Amino acid sequence: MAIMITDECINCGACEPECPNTAIYEGGVEWKWSDGTDLKEVEMEDGSVVDATAQQEPVSDEFYYIVSGKCTECTGFHEEPQCAAVCPVDCCVDDPDYVETEEELTAKKEWLHV
Repeated sequence: MAIMITDECINCGACEPECPNTAIYEGGVEWKWSDGTDLKEVEMEDGSVVDATAQQEPVSDEFYYIVSGKCTECTGFHEEPQCAAVCPVDCCVDDPDYVETEEELTAKKEWLHV
């Protein structure tokens, strides 16, 4: 399961530097699949292929957000999600829309970091 940041976020930024996949961004900031990864291109669910260095629209304009496609819950890096460990208001929580097994998270980590 990927992690998400709720609207209780106080925009402190403590979570962003802790993410080993560079999956956390400040609200309103565009993101790239290639940020902090080895990706060159990404095949989307609809079969289209995107350049990993292309800017993507922010997931949130108001507060820090996590790109679920890049979140591995720190699998392969740490024992627990580091964003949740450092969040002072406990707004980094499981995202019920992206449920993944340990095996899926490990495969995602390997895909992100070839």
